[in-house]
Amino acid sequence: MASNPQPGNLPTVMIQPTTTGVSVDSLPPSATPGIRAFFINISETVRHRLADCRPWSELVDRSAFSKPESTSDATTRIRKNYTYFRVNYLFLIAIVMAFSLVTHPISLILLLGLLASWIFLYLFRPSDPPLVIYGRTYSERETLGILVIATIAVIFLTSVGYVLTSALMVGLAIVSAHGAFRVPDDLFLDEQDSAAKSGDGLIVAQEDYQALKAIKHELIDFKGVLRSWNGTRNGACSGTWQGIKCFNGQVIAIQLPFKGLGGRISQQIGQLQALRRLSIHDNFLGGPVPNSLGFLPDLRGVHLFNNRLSGSVPASIGNCPSLQNLDLSNNQLVGTIPPSLVNSTRIYRLNLSYNAISGSIPNSFTYFPSLTFLALQHNNLSGSIPDTWGLNTNYSYQLQSLTLDHNLISGKIPSSLSKLDSLEQLSLSHNQIVGTIPDDLGSLTKLQLLDLSNNAINGSFPVSFSYLTALVSLNLKGNHLKNEIPEVVSILRNLTVLNLKNNEFGGDIPASIGNLSSIVQLDLSDNIFSGEIPNSISNLPNLTSFDVSNNHLSGEVPSKLLDKFNSTSFVGNIELCGFSPTTQCPSPPSLPSPSLSQASKHRKSKGRKIKDIILIAAGALLIILIVLSCILGCCLIMKKSKSRDSKTAGPADAKSVPAMGTKRESGDISGKLVHFDGPFVFAADDLLSATADIIGKSTYGTAYKATLEDNNQVVVKRLREKIAKGQKEFEAEVVALGKLRHQNILALRAYYMGPKGEKLLVFDYMSNGSLASFLHARGPDTEIGWPTRMSIAMGITRGLCFLHSKENIIHGNLTSSNILLDENNNPAIADVGLSRLMTTAANINVIATAGTQGYSAPELLKFKNVTKKTDVYSVGVIILELLTGKSPSDGTGVVDLPQWVSSILKEEWTNEVFDLELMGDTSDVNDELLNTLKLAMHCVDPSPAARPEAEKVLQKLEEIKPQLAGPSSTATTVNEHGSEVPTETE
Repeated sequence: MASNPQPGNLPTVMIQPTTTGVSVDSLPPSATPGIRAFFINISETVRHRLADCRPWSELVDRSAFSKPESTSDATTRIRKNYTYFRVNYLFLIAIVMAFSLVTHPISLILLLGLLASWIFLYLFRPSDPPLVIYGRTYSERETLGILVIATIAVIFLTSVGYVLTSALMVGLAIVSAHGAFRVPDDLFLDEQDSAAKSGDGLIVAQEDYQALKAIKHELIDFKGVLRSWNGTRNGACSGTWQGIKCFNGQVIAIQLPFKGLGGRISQQIGQLQALRRLSIHDNFLGGPVPNSLGFLPDLRGVHLFNNRLSGSVPASIGNCPSLQNLDLSNNQLVGTIPPSLVNSTRIYRLNLSYNAISGSIPNSFTYFPSLTFLALQHNNLSGSIPDTWGLNTNYSYQLQSLTLDHNLISGKIPSSLSKLDSLEQLSLSHNQIVGTIPDDLGSLTKLQLLDLSNNAINGSFPVSFSYLTALVSLNLKGNHLKNEIPEVVSILRNLTVLNLKNNEFGGDIPASIGNLSSIVQLDLSDNIFSGEIPNSISNLPNLTSFDVSNNHLSGEVPSKLLDKFNSTSFVGNIELCGFSPTTQCPSPPSLPSPSLSQASKHRKSKGRKIKDIILIAAGALLIILIVLSCILGCCLIMKKSKSRDSKTAGPADAKSVPAMGTKRESGDISGKLVHFDGPFVFAADDLLSATADIIGKSTYGTAYKATLEDNNQVVVKRLREKIAKGQKEFEAEVVALGKLRHQNILALRAYYMGPKGEKLLVFDYMSNGSLASFLHARGPDTEIGWPTRMSIAMGITRGLCFLHSKENIIHGNLTSSNILLDENNNPAIADVGLSRLMTTAANINVIATAGTQGYSAPELLKFKNVTKKTDVYSVGVIILELLTGKSPSDGTGVVDLPQWVSSILKEEWTNEVFDLELMGDTSDVNDELLNTLKLAMHCVDPSPAARPEAEKVLQKLEEIKPQLAGPSSTATTVNEHGSEVPTETE
């Protein structure tokens, strides 16, 4: 194409057409600008995302991992961790997908070719000229259609789709597992709160600005993290200074973890009078902890662990009235623990572990009313453990974790530790403790971990340990304990680790240990046990570590144990045999052989005797076979006769069986299905062949969501055979439960008794799941308003009123997990009356398990006796759960929800109790929230006599929110209640 010449330019040169007839006009313009823009956009996006990437060392920090307590807890952890580690997680998934494609080169080539086609045709190629292939011109629509068809073919008709899908699933599984097992720390969650900005846009106060400059001056910034700390006062609170959060122009938080910072913390940090949180953990800071921290009245959290701080713990920190969390672990601190720390009366977490602190534990620590977590392990502490725990009756002690292991502590185990009713973890290992184990420790019913290993403790295994029903791990290794292990150890059904190594235990190994079905690790080595290894131990389903070496055991090792464990588990027992080729068990002794002369004299008679013996044995065997054949034939004839009789009697028996009755036979043994009133019926075959998904497990059994052939859905709860009552007692109770009908009670629609003792209960399916998952496992964009929560509270209370006043039934295990919601969020109480179907021992285990969830009244944990007032206490906890949005077992340190709410109310911080979703609506709503909170606290009063009846609770709720007041519990009872006749098929 020729252009008109311009002044001062070279004359126009005409381009002659080539032999192909293609001119310069038909050539596409250069794609260089498009390519450049594409890669610039890509690089900018990647750089922006990588800026949000968290340190990988923080991602793999082993100290932050623990097992989630429930499904809702795991879901909450995944959501919070994804918010924080979003870029890291996406990078992990990308790595997995990339690795999968590299290991499948054909799929990689196909995918790259497909991507190249899309990029070339719609990114680099100009849109004006049409696509020409082999002389044929394709329009834009035809080009797009070809690419879409090619994409579908490549993804769905080749291995590309399978490779991508499987890699994505593996990546999501890795991310979900990490998110579920990593405990999200509030050290970083505030940074991700979209509602809170790191800067408020105001000019920072002059004192704060000078203090920040001094802090930066004494820090060594190896990575250039603090480059943003420059300029004037205008920028400090604008959000551009990394790690700085402000409110009203004052610095309230310094958060610089995992930044590779060195140097020391300036004493001028005490000028930040509004500072609430100081989080500079996992760096290389040296020098002392600033004494000026004690001058900060609003300081709530100090997180300086995993540094190189030296000096002693400043006594001035005890002057911080708002301090809640002090973590100086894994540093190089020396000196003693200042007793003045007890002056910070709101501390609930104190961690000084992994230092070189000496001296004794201050007696004042036993009067900490709010202390929940105390970690002093791996220091040089000496002296004895204070024996004044729990003596101050003016406070309710909340201590849940006490770890003092790896010190130089001497003396005896104080019996006053038994006063710490909330204690869940007690570790005193690797010290110099003497004396016996106090029997009073058996009263710690919430204790889950007890480690007294590697001390000089003597005496015997306390029988009172049988009351520690929540105990998961018991380690008494390396002491001087004697005598036999009591049989009552079998009561500890939740025990997974039992380590009694290197003691002086003797006698037989109790066969009752075989009842510890949850046991994973069992170590009885280096003792003086005698007798045989009980066969019951070989039947433990979860046992993965077993050691009885270096004892005085005898006899043969059970064959099942030999299949799972090698000889090192049994060596050092001289009279034990069968566990290695060199320790074969001796064969039974044979009769003495006759003399050589007698053998030669009677050789012929001996040959005849052998023939006679063979003939006699063959004849006896033939007679036995004939007798067995006759017996088998008689049994078959009798069974056929009974089958004909049952068929003949069928029509007469059918008069008592309604049309909905069904019959199921399995071989020659029939199951039994009994229907109660319901919207549909089904046969036993339909129930047993239905598609089932596990939706929950409990002490009672396993619950499934079953989809029948007609697409109706029900919930089937399979009860554990060993804990259910016998058939007659079971049927008498379950028929009574099948007649219960109320809009807020989950209806029992049928039950099935199998030929092998199986017991199935069939309930209505509630589409919205449990209240626990509804509150704690919802998405971040899902809000639950106050009317919905109040309606749920009223419904639960109506159902409880019906049980208490009309049926005289006590639930005994009321939690948010067994409150189910339908599609309209109407609640129904589940597991009603299940305790009547179980043995007494099973019900005690249920009470012990429920005690760890935070819904059980104090007297229930102590006396194991359910009453109507214990149900009211549970309702009060559920109402608090609805108000606060917190779960009593959510793993955040707030295990006893009523005590936490009470502590907040004492500080007159009422607004901090309520869920943020409920605040700021209207003054009427705020009044309703306050009145409901007062009612809930009345329900959870420690004194049973002070709690109201369920009817009073419902009446008060209806007065608070009259718009939601419905008919009384009496009016909501279905008319057929009490007159329903079950239908039965066999």
